[in-house]
Order: sequence, then structure tokens, then C-alpha cells
Amino acid sequence: MMKQNGPIYTKSFEFALMVVELHNSLNKLRQYDISRQILKSGTSIGANVNEASAAISKKDFISKMSIASKEARESLYWLKLIEQSKSLKLDVKQEYNQCLELVMLLTSIVKTSQLKTKH
Repeated sequence: MMKQNGPIYTKSFEFALMVVELHNSLNKLRQYDISRQILKSGTSIGANVNEASAAISKKDFISKMSIASKEARESLYWLKLIEQSKSLKLDVKQEYNQCLELVMLLTSIVKTSQLKTKH
């Protein structure tokens, strides 16, 4: 499948660390619901990427990476909500950009894997 020290593994782990810090900042602002949502989706990306490394088949690998991609897209939603909220004064541009990069990487991985499976 993929080597576990590749860019997607590193980037998804680094993003999860950023999300944990954001979660703490949101909790300090008493934004518990948004905090919980971004924590769940943001840390799930790396968890699914790591599960994909132990996939039992190409189909299983694609499934796990697809779930990671969906979680990244959900994270983008929460980050955009945080960024555009007038009541929250948090700068999440770095988190948003890193998450967008994850979405693009994961989309590429899934599409490439699907093409290889068809051939």
C-alpha cells in the first residue's frame, strides 16, 4: 500500500496536533460544541490514514483513505465556520491551509488508487 512515513502520514499527524491546540483555544472561549466537532473530524483524518496502512486489500485501503478525505472536508467546514464567525476571534488560516492540502493529497491518493485497481 503506502509506506507509513510518507507525507500523508506526517501531514495528517501534524494537522491533528494543530487541531488539539485549536480545541484547547476553543474550550477557553467556551465554544464546546464546535471544539468537539473539529477535534473529532481533525484527529480522525490521521487515524484513518494509519488504519489504511494496515489494509487487508486495495479496496480496504481506498475505503480508509476515502473516509480520511471526508473527515478532512468536514474539518474544512468547521475551520471555515470558525474563521467567518464574528464572535470568534481566532486566526485559523494556517489550519485551513494545511487541511486544504490534506484534502488535495487524499483526493489524489484515492483517485490514483482507484485507477490502479481498475487496471
